[in-house]
Amino acid sequence: MKFVSTRGGAPEVSIGEAIRGGAAPDGGLYVPAAPVRLDPDSLPDGPLAALGARLLAPFFDGDPLAPDLPAICAEAFAFPAPLVAPGAARPNLRLLELFHGPTGAFKDFGARFLMACFDRLGGADGPLTVLVATSGDTGGAAGCAAEGRKAVRALILYPRGRVSAFQQHQLCCWGAPVAALEVEGDFDDCQHLVKAAFADPVLAAAHRLTSANSINIGRLLPQMVYLAAAALRVERETGVAPGFVLPTGNLGHAVAALWARALGLPIGPIVAATNANRTLGDWHRTGAYLPAPSLATIANAMDVGAPSNFERLALLPEPRGQLLVVERVDDDAIRDRIRREHDRSGYVLCPHSATAVEAWERLDPELQSERVWIAAATAHPYKFADVVEPLIGETLTPPPALAAILDREARVRRIPATLEALAAALAEEPAAVETA
Repeated sequence: MKFVSTRGGAPEVSIGEAIRGGAAPDGGLYVPAAPVRLDPDSLPDGPLAALGARLLAPFFDGDPLAPDLPAICAEAFAFPAPLVAPGAARPNLRLLELFHGPTGAFKDFGARFLMACFDRLGGADGPLTVLVATSGDTGGAAGCAAEGRKAVRALILYPRGRVSAFQQHQLCCWGAPVAALEVEGDFDDCQHLVKAAFADPVLAAAHRLTSANSINIGRLLPQMVYLAAAALRVERETGVAPGFVLPTGNLGHAVAALWARALGLPIGPIVAATNANRTLGDWHRTGAYLPAPSLATIANAMDVGAPSNFERLALLPEPRGQLLVVERVDDDAIRDRIRREHDRSGYVLCPHSATAVEAWERLDPELQSERVWIAAATAHPYKFADVVEPLIGETLTPPPALAAILDREARVRRIPATLEALAAALAEEPAAVETA
C-alpha cells in the first residue's frame, strides 16, 4: 500500500514513511494512492482493538509496521467508546461517547495509536520530535501518550487565552520528554508555525520533526475505527446505515468518516457541525473555499479558520456532496443546547458535543426519523466546567483520570508566533523548555 501527497509533488511512500514524515515534503497531506474496499461482513464485533487491526490492515500492507499493528491497536483502543441514548423521547439519536480515555477526549485514541507507531519508528539516530499545534484537546492527548517514551519527544503549541482553564493545565502537566509552548496568537498561528518548521529542511532534519495533528495520517486512520464500530453495531441492529453528526474544526473527524464510508462501511449521511467559524459552511454553501482568521468560541477545540484536512476532503469525488449539511452553531445556541439537554434528559454535554446535538435537532424531522443518527460526544464536560456549570446549575465531578491530572504540576514557556522562537525552543532539552 502506497500513499501520495494531496499536492502531487512528492514521491509515493509507505504508511510508515507517511507517519514518520507527518506532512509530505511538498507541503501536502498524505492520502492512499489507490482506493481501498472492505467487506463489512468480514469485520468482527467485539473489542475495538480487534476491529482496528482488521480494518487498518490494508493500509499497513507490506510495511515493516504491519506485524506490530495488533499490538499498536491494543495500546490505542484500551478504553471503550459506548453508544448511549440521551432519554427515550428521541429513539433515533445516539451519542457516541469518545471521552473515556486518559485525557477525556476523542483525541486519546489517535494520539496513543500514533505514539505507539513512533515508538517503533524511532531509532538509533535519536528520538523523533513531534510538533503538536492544538486548539484544545490534541495537545493534552499527545502529551499524555508521549510522556515517558524513549524514541519520541513532543512540543505542544497552544494559543494563549484560547483554551479552557482545565485544558491549559492538561497541556502543560506532562513530564519529559514533553514540553508546552504558549504561543502569542491563535490556533492558526500555531498551525502555521508547525508547517513552517516542516518546510525548513535544516530544522526538520536536525530535530527529526513529525506531527501528531490530524495532518498526520497515523492520527487520522484510527479515528475510522470507533466510527466503524458504531456504524456496524447500529446497522446490524436496525438494518439501516446510521447517519453521523460530527463536530469538526480541522476536519479530521469528518474526513475519517468519509474515508470509512468509502471503504464500504455502513455509514449514511454525514453532517458536519461547526462553531461560529464560517470557512467550511461558506464553502459548502457557495463552493468557494476562503480561509479566514479563526474566531474564539466556547467550543474552542473547533476554533479553526483554515482547516488543514480540507485538502483531503477536496480530493474526494464531488466533495461538497460528500457532506449532507454543514451546520454552523454559534455560542448562544451552544449554551442553549447544553442547558436544554440537561433540563430535558439530565445528560451533560460539552460545548463541542452540544454543536453536534444542536445540528441534529435542526435536521428536517423526516430525515431524523428515517434512520438512527450518531452524534459524536467528543470531550468530557468537566474539561469545560467553567462554561457548563453555570448553564446547568450543578458542580461537575471529574472522572478519576481527569482528577489525577489536576494533581500534576504545570510548566509552560511563552513564545511569540515566530519560527525563530520555535527553533530556539527546539534546540533546548525538554526539561529546560518546561519552565514556569
